[in-house]
Amino acid sequence: MKSLSALVGAFLLALGASPAAWAAQPLLAPAELDAVRQQPAVRVIDIRPPDAYAAGHIPGAVSAPYGQWRGPADNPGQLPPLGTLTQRVRALGLDQDTHAVVVSSGADSTDFGASARVYWTLKYLGLKELSVLNGGFKAWADAGFTQDQIVPQVAASAFEPTLDESIIATTEQVAAQVGNDQVQLVDARPLDFYLGKVKAPTAQIPGTIPGAVNVENGRWFKPGTSIFVSADEARKIAAELLPDTKSETISFCNTGHWAATDWFALSEVVGQKHVRLYPESMAEWSQDPNRPMEHVPGRGRQILDKLKGLFG
Repeated sequence: MKSLSALVGAFLLALGASPAAWAAQPLLAPAELDAVRQQPAVRVIDIRPPDAYAAGHIPGAVSAPYGQWRGPADNPGQLPPLGTLTQRVRALGLDQDTHAVVVSSGADSTDFGASARVYWTLKYLGLKELSVLNGGFKAWADAGFTQDQIVPQVAASAFEPTLDESIIATTEQVAAQVGNDQVQLVDARPLDFYLGKVKAPTAQIPGTIPGAVNVENGRWFKPGTSIFVSADEARKIAAELLPDTKSETISFCNTGHWAATDWFALSEVVGQKHVRLYPESMAEWSQDPNRPMEHVPGRGRQILDKLKGLFG
């Protein structure tokens, strides 16, 4: 049976309504996307690697691999230059009237971070009609919906960015909020990262930002899948893990990937206000020894861990 939103969408489309007027919900099920994907205002953005896209994709989808939305190897969470992002959005034919649906592979819950990060980037640039395909391409294929290998030709747009500074946190802004009990810092990494037991290659020091609460990015999914839980269940998870109401929330991880999932969950699904993403996250924060850190292991432990990394 089709979901209520799919039925409503079909009804509105029959009346000639724009899909963006009803379908710009943060998560779309495969059936909901299939109901609207051929509408002119809908653009499916496939962020899988080029070879995966070439092997088969949602009909009409355009290719925009995730790596194009990321920063340099030593700081991948950093946003590419604004001019680069603007040209990328124009080449995809996106503008304020387009409903962009981001599709990742759906391989696992970590993969969801890619679609959440691209969604966040597009929203930061000023686009508002945005969705993520829940479960990614895997969910689409598992449901038996059609695929093809045709590369569509789309006309470039004249998009001009209008930056939404309310959803981004800079290093300086994060530093200014450390110790502020009205701001909740949320560490989206697995527990061992949060506790300083392991360190990402891009980080200089293991540990976390003082005062941060650990909300592992994988908590928002049906076990063993990349299927996001319902909005009601997401609200229950948020209430359990973040029971204290704060005036602002800042999500971070190692490189702004897992953190994009926590941002998406809290801002877009749960509907909390004033949720920001710190895109550079620990890859940048940990580079300055003068920035405060918590759960940092002793010097001897750090040397031992480094030796283990060198010699297996």
